[in-house]
Amino acid sequence: MSKKRKAGLFIFGGAGYGLIEILWRGKTHWSMLLTGGAAFLVLFRLFEKAGEFPLKIKCVAGGAVITGIEFISGCIFNRLLKLNVWDYSKNKLNVKGQICAFYSCLWTLLCIPVSFICKKMRRN
Repeated sequence: MSKKRKAGLFIFGGAGYGLIEILWRGKTHWSMLLTGGAAFLVLFRLFEKAGEFPLKIKCVAGGAVITGIEFISGCIFNRLLKLNVWDYSKNKLNVKGQICAFYSCLWTLLCIPVSFICKKMRRN
């Protein structure tokens, strides 16, 4: 995959993630654009490699990928840099306030349309 293609996917993912945040929370943070860009780029490759795996499997794997990237981002932006972008510590089944079961489930559901978007983008 060319650097130009990777950059386009990263920008698309960052903008999409930021838009979802604005629609859900009413705001976003620049760090979420980086997180979303990285997540979409990894998902694009994952769904490409997963080929004809069942959608259910792709979505569970995708949800795990996003949750992992969110955890890493949270540890960097929230804990290390003290930017306090989000805090899930009041949510049930959270890990260090950076990830929680509720949002992991939402990320898994989000992978349904994302998998179709990735498939469409691969054709172009």
